[in-house]
Parts: sequence; C-alpha cells; structure tokens
Amino acid sequence: MSRNVKRIDTSIETKLLLEKGYKEGNSHCYRKRCHIILLKLDGYKSSEIGKIVNTCEMSVYNWVNRFESYGIEGLKTKSGQGRKPILMEEHLSIVKAAVEQERQRLSQAKIIIEENIGKPLSNATLTRFLKVITGVTNE
Repeated sequence: MSRNVKRIDTSIETKLLLEKGYKEGNSHCYRKRCHIILLKLDGYKSSEIGKIVNTCEMSVYNWVNRFESYGIEGLKTKSGQGRKPILMEEHLSIVKAAVEQERQRLSQAKIIIEENIGKPLSNATLTRFLKVITGVTNE
C-alpha cells in the first residue's frame, strides 16, 4: 500500500520566482532547492525527487518543510554557514610585513604570522590569502 504524496500549494507569483531561482539562481545549492520545490509542486514523491536531484529523501522533506515555513527565503543559505577564515582583512598588515621581511622563505614568513595572530595556518592557506590580496590567478 503506497502513501499519498504530500501536496504543497503556492501562488503563481511564488512559482514564477521558484522557476527564476531554478534557472538564474546565484548558487548551485539554491537552484537545486528551487528545483526540489518545483518538482514537489508538480506532484512527484520525495523519493522520486531525491533520485532526480541526486539527494536523499530526508533532505527533500527538510527543504519542503523549510519552504512551507519560511517561503522562498527559507531556501537561501543562511549567512554564517561554513568554516570561518583563518586570515582576514585585519591580518593584512601582519602578512605584508612578514612577507616583506622574509621574501624568499614563505615558510619563515608563515612562522612569523602564526606568532602574531596566535593561530596555526598551512602554507596553502597563506598562499591562497596572498593570491587574493594581490589578485593573482592561474589563468
């Protein structure tokens, strides 16, 4: 015996905003979430949606519930998610001074920076930060 598909109702304006978010959203995650809700509006089961968008059924339930509670705003990623950066703008002067002091030895500059900011960091983190502040890319 199969369960009934949970139906969600929304206005035409909201559906148009979901379609726009699915096609033109800034992040892949947001586009995927809009797609989940659009498929649910079309009457798909959560298990089918999970297979279509390559996610688990529980994740589909969670996003549908968040959409019902908060609307389209609930599909956006909340600020403050993810790992906080080790090096920030406020460390710019410390990094510049250390790199100027130890131009040829980045590992020595890293040690100086670690002593000044009180946090360990990897060579890759320092290199990434230097690329960002100088605007260097691999292209």
